[in-house]
Amino acid sequence: MNTDGAASGIAAAIGEPARARMLYCLMDNRARTSTELAVVAEVSPSTASAHLNRLKSEQLVKVSAQGKHRYYSLAGPEVADVLEGLNVLAGGARHRFEPSTPNRLRSARTCYDHLAGTLGVALHDRLRSLGWLSAHYQITPAGATALEGLGIDIGEARSLRRRFAFACLDWSERRSHLGGAIGAALLKLALRRKWVTQDLDSRALSVTGLGRREMRLRFGLEA
Repeated sequence: MNTDGAASGIAAAIGEPARARMLYCLMDNRARTSTELAVVAEVSPSTASAHLNRLKSEQLVKVSAQGKHRYYSLAGPEVADVLEGLNVLAGGARHRFEPSTPNRLRSARTCYDHLAGTLGVALHDRLRSLGWLSAHYQITPAGATALEGLGIDIGEARSLRRRFAFACLDWSERRSHLGGAIGAALLKLALRRKWVTQDLDSRALSVTGLGRREMRLRFGLEA
């Protein structure tokens, strides 16, 4: 299929409201069963299965089997990037941007596997101002030293079959947070060190007291 036709098929798959609800539910990078996604999409189990087959055929979701259950998740960070971009477009143009996002989601949340919201944007800006991240989204020597000192393996991040680092436009802030392998490594670090904790049923993140202290100490950032 040519590129235009493929893009049209993907857009049509996302464009159906029930399928869109399923996809956005998976933006927290957690896998869910078709039964759970049927509840989210407000459709019958049989209709949910048909929708999920369509999303799978367009390579928007992937499925893994565990015992008797089949779990669906986004096919990869590229899908999350598209969904985040659509959220920005759906907000429409405003002369003066006034976020209507619920406060907890706006403060800090996951964007697939990287940090988003006010905290994500602030960390992106701080990495740039510290000179750790170049204008072309490469880690500088100073940035490599600092991040590796935190336990992030820059070489491993470069070896992954995904974009290393890029500006991901944040749908609540309408500014960029850090996407890519480095963005994912920073979120993984924050979760592992208990700087942030993740809600069980949403994309929201809570910054812990330890996290606020570490953000101030490591990045000079008031979280």
